[in-house]
Amino acid sequence: MAGYIEDRWLKKRPNKKTGKRERTALYGKGRRYRVKGIPGVQDRSFDISEDAKQWLATAQTDSSRGDFVDPRRGEILLTDYIVAHWWAARSDEPSTAGPLASRIWNHIIPLVGDLSLRDIDAAALRSFKAALLSRVEETTAEVIWGHLSSILSSAVDDQRLLRNPMKGKNTVKPPRPTEKKAKAWVREVVDAVRARLQERYRFAVDLGIGLGLRQGEAFGLAEEDFDFKAGVVHVRRQLRWDIKGRPYFSLPKGRKTRDVPLSPNLARRAREHFRRFPSTPCTLPWRNPEPPTTALEERQRKPITVNLVLTTSHGNRIYYRTWNDRRWKPALAAAGIIKPVGEKVRHDGGRIRRVPVYAAPREDMFHVLRHTYASVQLEAGESIVSLSKWLGHSTPKVTLDHYAHFMPGAGQRGLVAMDVWLDDRPQPKVPEKSLLAEWIKKTPTNSQVKGLVTQGAPLSVKYKETARGGLAVNIIEC
Repeated sequence: MAGYIEDRWLKKRPNKKTGKRERTALYGKGRRYRVKGIPGVQDRSFDISEDAKQWLATAQTDSSRGDFVDPRRGEILLTDYIVAHWWAARSDEPSTAGPLASRIWNHIIPLVGDLSLRDIDAAALRSFKAALLSRVEETTAEVIWGHLSSILSSAVDDQRLLRNPMKGKNTVKPPRPTEKKAKAWVREVVDAVRARLQERYRFAVDLGIGLGLRQGEAFGLAEEDFDFKAGVVHVRRQLRWDIKGRPYFSLPKGRKTRDVPLSPNLARRAREHFRRFPSTPCTLPWRNPEPPTTALEERQRKPITVNLVLTTSHGNRIYYRTWNDRRWKPALAAAGIIKPVGEKVRHDGGRIRRVPVYAAPREDMFHVLRHTYASVQLEAGESIVSLSKWLGHSTPKVTLDHYAHFMPGAGQRGLVAMDVWLDDRPQPKVPEKSLLAEWIKKTPTNSQVKGLVTQGAPLSVKYKETARGGLAVNIIEC
């Protein structure tokens, strides 16, 4: 097997005259024993021969299995690994890169960035989790925890760590936010909020309710996306903004386009909106607003022009933050859903205005319309598979995880079966020769069907003999 131990202090071959090994020029300098000759493994020196032998055996075994990781490669600081290796190799879209960088540089690097990769153990992770939960909410902490785990998994792939210390540790659990079910509005609330928006923005509510669109998809929807003849809307892009506030178009979330059925009444509202508020051409770069530096980037980021159906009163594309603060939240307040938490001074065209400040919870922002769309579809008995496709989810399981509580009769079947089990009321006695008794015996074993029989009101049965000697049964009450 490859690999051997070199004694750096004594020559390998003994002197022919004395029979002893002579000293080398390195005698007494540095560590004496060096492990060498293992393919792909850096040499390593030791003071004691036994330590060198043990390390050689371990390195040979791990190397033959392909599991060898040189501990010295894990001595790099986490900050240096992120900057030089992990972040430099990523190619996220601007809408993803901005928030990702913010979480890493504001939380991960300040808390554990001065630790080497090999020093990030269970104790360090417990301290990191405690410090993180003192800075952010559990929902955000869970996301940041996932970022750090991804970084350490990359270090494993880069052969800087043998395994990810965030996985398989019984004493280190990721932050778990309180599970919240998706919230849906009733029709009265939807109508109240819609009525308090400016008329040109009311169609945004229709798109959220009628198509289940995300906010960026609604703001990036074009008139040419409506196929009135086929009765569908093509969801082919979304309007995004990078961390510098520059707009661009990109594919919908998950990089998936989809077709959503267009109801006749939504089609009617769409035509009315197009007539009153004509669509405005908008040209923006595709995928990334950064100026291209190569011919490939120039092709990938080539601007496209679409006729946006939702624009400002000046005919501009909608900036989501301005729209949320100046349109959506005031409409929520006017509908009695939220209340102002303060005020701020705003300078508009040389005029000074004091405007209220609202802190709307996330569950009452535009995305609630998407949840409401899902709830209406499920309550109507629509297929999970179809709804998942219309919402643009990766799998129907994602749809079930989010919206299973909207399904009609959830838990009712089990409740009926359990109620039948616990029914200790005396059951009506029927003569053994009765046709009804034979029918009950042949009742299917389905618990719900039995429940319909056993849970019914007491039966009043009359019997009489027929002319041919048979038995006729008249059920008066059932």
